[in-house]
Amino acid sequence: MNFRKIILFCLFSLFVYNAHAVLPADRISLNGNIKDDANGEALIGVTISIKELRTGTVTNSYGFYSISVPKGEYTLEISYVGYQPVSKKITLDKPIKLDVELKNAAKEMKEVVVTSQRKDANVTLNRMSAQQVSITTIRKMPALMGEVDLLKAVQLLPGVVSAGEGTSSFSVRGGGIDQNLIVLDEATIYNASHMMGFFSVFNNDAIKNMTLYKGDIPASYDGRLSSLLDIQMRDGNSKKFSGSGGIGLISSRLTLEGPIGSDKTSFIVSARRTYADLFLKLSSNDEINKNKLYFYDLNAKINHRIDENNRIFLSAYLGKDLFKNADAGFNFGNAAVTGRWNHLFSPKLFSNYSLNYSQYNYGLESSMSNESNFDWKYNMRDMSAKADFTYFISPENTMKFGYNAVLHNLKPGTVKSTGGSTNYDPYVLPDINAFEHALYLLDEYQVSKKLSVKAGLRITGFSSIGSGTVYNYDKNYNAIDSTVYKSGEVIKTFYRFSPRVGVTYLLDNQSSVKASYARTNQFLQMASNSTAGTPLDLWFTAGKNIEPQTCDQYAAGYFRNFLNNELEASVEFFYKDMQNTIDFKDHAQLLLNKKLDGELRFGQSKAYGAEFQLQKNTGKLTGWISYTYSNAKHTIQGINNGNSYLAPYDRPHTFYVVANYDLSERISFGANFIYASGQPITYPVARMEVGNVILPVYSNRNEYRMPDYHRLDVSLTWKPKTKKPHAWSGEWNFSVYNVYGHKNAWAINFVDDADTAYKTKAQMTYLFTFVPSITYNFKF
Repeated sequence: MNFRKIILFCLFSLFVYNAHAVLPADRISLNGNIKDDANGEALIGVTISIKELRTGTVTNSYGFYSISVPKGEYTLEISYVGYQPVSKKITLDKPIKLDVELKNAAKEMKEVVVTSQRKDANVTLNRMSAQQVSITTIRKMPALMGEVDLLKAVQLLPGVVSAGEGTSSFSVRGGGIDQNLIVLDEATIYNASHMMGFFSVFNNDAIKNMTLYKGDIPASYDGRLSSLLDIQMRDGNSKKFSGSGGIGLISSRLTLEGPIGSDKTSFIVSARRTYADLFLKLSSNDEINKNKLYFYDLNAKINHRIDENNRIFLSAYLGKDLFKNADAGFNFGNAAVTGRWNHLFSPKLFSNYSLNYSQYNYGLESSMSNESNFDWKYNMRDMSAKADFTYFISPENTMKFGYNAVLHNLKPGTVKSTGGSTNYDPYVLPDINAFEHALYLLDEYQVSKKLSVKAGLRITGFSSIGSGTVYNYDKNYNAIDSTVYKSGEVIKTFYRFSPRVGVTYLLDNQSSVKASYARTNQFLQMASNSTAGTPLDLWFTAGKNIEPQTCDQYAAGYFRNFLNNELEASVEFFYKDMQNTIDFKDHAQLLLNKKLDGELRFGQSKAYGAEFQLQKNTGKLTGWISYTYSNAKHTIQGINNGNSYLAPYDRPHTFYVVANYDLSERISFGANFIYASGQPITYPVARMEVGNVILPVYSNRNEYRMPDYHRLDVSLTWKPKTKKPHAWSGEWNFSVYNVYGHKNAWAINFVDDADTAYKTKAQMTYLFTFVPSITYNFKF
C-alpha cells in the first residue's frame, strides 16, 4: 500500500509541476508532417534534431512532429532508417510549419521499410518491453504454405510463445491468450485466426506498422493483463495509382491504392481469399464437390486532408471462415470499422478523435438427422469512442491525455432446432452488457541529457448492466438463488487505478539502463477448453461474482548498441504479480451454461523471467537471436488441492533465431529456428475399475510436460532480372516449413492397448512435417 501511495504522490507532483510550467517567451514552435516521397505514407518515429541545441523529437503515429526552441538560426536534421537523411538551414523568428518528404535510401526503389525505430532507439528511447518488426522483414520470413503471417512473426519475439503447433494465438510472459489486446486501427480484434488458427486475419499488404507492448503498455490502453499488439493499416498511395498482390498454393491476394482527385485524398483496398473449395468442385464425388471450405479478408481505408489542421480517416476490415459439408457447417468472422479525425489546435496541441466498432461472431449448424438438426449462433460487439491529445510542452516535455468509453454487448448463444419433425423452443443464453470508460494522463520528461522519466495514471470504471439473471452461490459454488435485474440496471461497478512509471538513464552514447512499473486490469476474459483457443471460445465480463483481474508488472533492463548502432543487444528482467486469476474447475462445462460463474475458481498468479536478445537491422545480414527463461504459476483454491501449479503457458526455455541474408539485389535467403520447452499437461497416471467400468486417475494439474518443440524453416526469394524498368515487377518466394520433418506433438491422447488388456498407451498426434510452398508476388 505504501508503494502505491508513493507512486500516486509522484504522479500528482509531476502533473502539478507541468500544469504550472511556464515556457520562456522567446520559444518558437516548429511543426509539420514527415511522409514517404514515393507514396505519401506518413512515417512513424522519424527523428527530427536541432544540431546546435542537441535536442529533438520524433513523429507520432500520424507522422506529425512539434518542437519549441528559442529564436535563432539552426540546422535541422531529419533521419529515418532506410531513408536518405535531410539537413536544412532554418531561421526561427516566427512559428513555422515544415512538411518534409523523405526518399528511400536504396539505389533502386525497393519495398519501403516502415519501422518506428530510430538507429539508437534501443538505448535512448524511454520505452522498454516493446518491440517492432518491419513489414519487409516479415515478408521475407519463411511461411507456412506460403502465407506470410504477422502473428507468426510476433511468436518469434523474446518473451512470446505460440499457444500450440500451427496456431496464431500466443502467450506473453506466461499470460493467457485472452490477456493480449489486439487492435487494428484502434478497433479490437477478438479472434485473429483463420482456418482454426493456422493463419492470422492480417493481410500483410494492407499493414503499415506493428508494435507489441509486453509490459510498458501506454496509459491510453488497458483491459488486458499481458500485452498490447497495436497494428495500423496503410493510408494508401497519394502520389499515383498502384497495385500489388500474390498468388500462392492455398490463397491469392490483391491490393489497389491511389489518390482520389488530388493528393489530398487517397484510398487503399486489399482482398485475400483461399480457393480450396474451387478445387473441391472438380471432384466427381457429390459428397466432396458440394463441400465448402474457404476464408477471406477485406481491408479498406480512405483518408482526406481537409486543410493543414484537419484530416479524417475511415478504415474497415471484414473477414470470414466457412466450412460446410452435407452433415454440418461452421463459420466465424470479424468486422471492424474505425472513423478518425486528426485536429491540430495549435502547433503544440495535437488531437485525435475516433469512433470504433468491433464484432466477432460464429455459427454452428448440424444437418445429420432430421430429429437432431440445430443452428447455434454466437455474437459479441463493441462500440467505442476515444479522444486522445498530445501536448508538446517543450523538447524535454510531452504530455498525453484523453478519455475513452466502450459499450460491450455479448450474446453468448442461441440454439434453435431445425429438424422438420421437432418443435423445441430455442435455448437462449441471456445477453451480457457492460459499460467501460477511462481517463488517462501521461507525462514524458527529459530531466537531463542522461535521465528521462515518464509517469502516467489511468482511472477506469467498469459496470455490468442488466437486463439479466445473476445466480448467487454458496461457499461450494452451488447456486442457491438468483437476482433478476431490469434492462439498464447496474448490476456491479468497479473502479480501478492504473499507474505507469518508466525511467531511462544513459550510461554513455551506446548503453543505458531502464526500469518500468505498470498496473493493468482485465474486465473481459475468455472461457476455453483449449490452451490454443478455438473459434468456439466465449467471452464473459467481470460482474457480481467475478472480480476484475489485476497485474503489477516490474521490469528492468540493460541496453547496449555496437558497431555504430548496427547491433542492438538487450537483457530484460520481469516480475508479474497477478490477482483474481481465473481458472476452471476440473471437468467444467463451459459451453451453453447459464451458470458459468459456478464453474470458475479464483486465486493469484506469479510469473518472472529474463529475456536476452541480439539484433541486427542493417547490412546484408539482418535478424535476431533471442533466449528467454521464464516461470509462471497459479495458486487457486479449489484446484490442485490449493497447491501451486504450472500455468498452461509456462515454457521455461525458448530460443529463437531469425535471419535474412541478401545474396544479391535479386536473391535473398531467410531462415527461422525455434526451440521451446513443452507445454504443461495433465496426464492419467493410474486407472481404476468402478462397476465394470475402467476410469483414469489423473496427476496433479499440469504436473507433466509435452515433448519439447523445435523446427527449422527456410525460404528463398528471387526477383527475375529485367533489361529495363517496367511498370510490372514480380518475385518468387520458395519456402519450406519444418525442413528436417520433426514431428512436433499437437495433442497427446491415451488409448487402450489392443494387444494387452487393462493397459493404456500414449498416442501422439502431429500436424505437419516437411511442408514446401511457392508464392508469386507482384507490384504494378
